[in-house]
Amino acid sequence: MADQKPTPAVEAPEPEKQDVTKAMDEAAQFLAHNAGFEPLSTEEEKKMIRKMDWILLPMLFMTATLGAVDKVAISTAAIYGLEDDLHLAIVGMWPSTYLVHRLPSAKYLSACSLGWSVLALLIPVSRNWSGLMALRFFMGCLEAIIVPSISLIIAGFYTKIEQPPRNALVFAAASSIINGFLSWAVGHIPSSAPLAIWQYLFLITGSVSTLWSIVAFVFLPDSPMNAFFLTEREKYHSVQRLSENKTGISNRQWKWDQALEAIIDPKTWILFFFNIAINIPNGGLTTFSGIIINNLGFSAVNTSLLNMPTGVMSTLSAFVFSWIAAKWSNRRCLVTMLASCVPAIGAIIVYTLPRSNIGGQMVGIYLLYTYFGPYVVGISMAQANTAGSTKKTVQYSILYIGYAVGNLIGPQTFRANQAPAYTGGFVSMLVCYCVCVVLMAGYWTIAAILNRRRVDGVEPSETEGELEEAFSDKTDFQQRGFKYTT
Repeated sequence: MADQKPTPAVEAPEPEKQDVTKAMDEAAQFLAHNAGFEPLSTEEEKKMIRKMDWILLPMLFMTATLGAVDKVAISTAAIYGLEDDLHLAIVGMWPSTYLVHRLPSAKYLSACSLGWSVLALLIPVSRNWSGLMALRFFMGCLEAIIVPSISLIIAGFYTKIEQPPRNALVFAAASSIINGFLSWAVGHIPSSAPLAIWQYLFLITGSVSTLWSIVAFVFLPDSPMNAFFLTEREKYHSVQRLSENKTGISNRQWKWDQALEAIIDPKTWILFFFNIAINIPNGGLTTFSGIIINNLGFSAVNTSLLNMPTGVMSTLSAFVFSWIAAKWSNRRCLVTMLASCVPAIGAIIVYTLPRSNIGGQMVGIYLLYTYFGPYVVGISMAQANTAGSTKKTVQYSILYIGYAVGNLIGPQTFRANQAPAYTGGFVSMLVCYCVCVVLMAGYWTIAAILNRRRVDGVEPSETEGELEEAFSDKTDFQQRGFKYTT
């Protein structure tokens, strides 16, 4: 309690002890001050996890989806008269990396969500390319924190095995479904309406996102320690069960040695280039999918409806491959490699079949959207294999920069003068998926080598005190007993 003070006989902590306390993960301090709870039964633990799934995941899903809706809306708006887009998140990533580490991650995420929602409401006011570019620039800066912050939150609630299917749900590509429905709805607005059709699209999405951001700011938790839906006993055990991850939960002290380690870790850069390669096709599809389908001869309204299954395919692929990755022990890299081959088949189908074969073309386009499966499983690799609060924050941010770079490059591969074949775009897709397979094979090799070295070099006595080490805010390099997921 706040009014309970130490007796005069108790001496103040020595400076060295204070430094150790600061260095520890907040979870270690929480467990030390909340010991004494009875263990949870198997049924009680399942009930606790169900609470997380039914309350936390929908909140994260809404936040991630509404942040993605405006980006997909650009593609939708293009078929109703808006042709330009500029997605710049890289500039905003560096300050956000520091702020999301120093501030409560959920509060910072919700504040950024409110910011990009207000800017989305201003897009209909934009009258020229310069105005749109400025709004999209600042929106990109704010949206930069979506994936890093949500990845941190999921890693702080779930074990390594539990993370992949939860990633699939939270990052589900529902934005395409929502935009498809909304664009179909606004497509019925009469031409006599005071605003252009695409302007109504942003007014609707911006308004809903603004309201949700306020709700998320109040209720979305950063970790089990401040989750309003868990009892004190459940909070204690939800934290304790994460000790097997050995990745920690939260520490707001910025550690430059961990930041440097994230930069020199080869696994960081393999996943960085993987994110670029897997998102170059995404950048092109997000911007041009509606236009490609429209070029097959469909009206704007029907094009909107035909875009909806793309979100379904993305979501299904994420669920299927994440489920396989969770069930198939230590074969996550292999699952990612196999998953990368499916959209490659879609690219071949779309490019080789004649445009007159509408059914075949649509199957190929929908297969292209299974790229989301390997992307989501790739996110889980970073969550499972990165320890240390600062290192995690820096690495997740670098990976999101890869996502942004891929999305920036993607639209440049789909040149308007190559329509309707878009040869450059589809060739780049095929090359990128092959690169993804090679990169993930490299990641698998490095993780296996590191695991072998640790098994050979660690004595039995060195594995004692694992609970303390798990929440010591040490990096995976610093923990001799850390085992990488392959």
